Amino acid sequence: MTTIVLADDEALLRTALAALLPLEGDITVLAEAQDGRTAIAATLRHKPDVLVIDLEMPGVDGLGAVAEIRRERPEQVILMLTRHARPGVLRKALRLGVQGFVSKSAEPAHITFVIATLHAGKRWIDPEVSALAVTEDCPLTDREADVLRVTSEGYSVADIAARLHLAPGTVRNYLSNAMRKTQTRTRHEAARYAREHDWL
Repeated sequence: MTTIVLADDEALLRTALAALLPLEGDITVLAEAQDGRTAIAATLRHKPDVLVIDLEMPGVDGLGAVAEIRRERPEQVILMLTRHARPGVLRKALRLGVQGFVSKSAEPAHITFVIATLHAGKRWIDPEVSALAVTEDCPLTDREADVLRVTSEGYSVADIAARLHLAPGTVRNYLSNAMRKTQTRTRHEAARYAREHDWL
């Protein structure tokens, strides 16, 4: 029997998976979570064999939740569900130790198979997700992407520096590089361009 915590902000999909996965295999759903913060709490409380978590959720997203869970439970096995596998996101998730990636459009039987694969100590990345992630590689470094991500939330250079624990001059350098790579005139245009190209 494999125990899971299921985290997804789409209530219909989450409840459908919670009902269907146990029918497809030896799976027990210990808890459901509708956002990243709840996913963190549920995972640390229930200690599932596998955390099945959506990449994009309100508040703390899937990657943010995984990073926090990893600090408390470095051994936690994680399967990430995604619709859009951006290259930078896939790399960041793998660096965080996510063992599996599955498309949200996958059949419940396939998701069950991948959960069992991960529980057995193996890795799995759906070919569909892998192909999407390498179709258009991002020219931005991780740090340049970080400053653009915070820029798009409306913060000033000083605020970005404080949030990312960087010097304001360093933030300006990253923004300047990002603007050059995106061939835009302002940091907000660069952030918008990067989002439109699924680089953030």
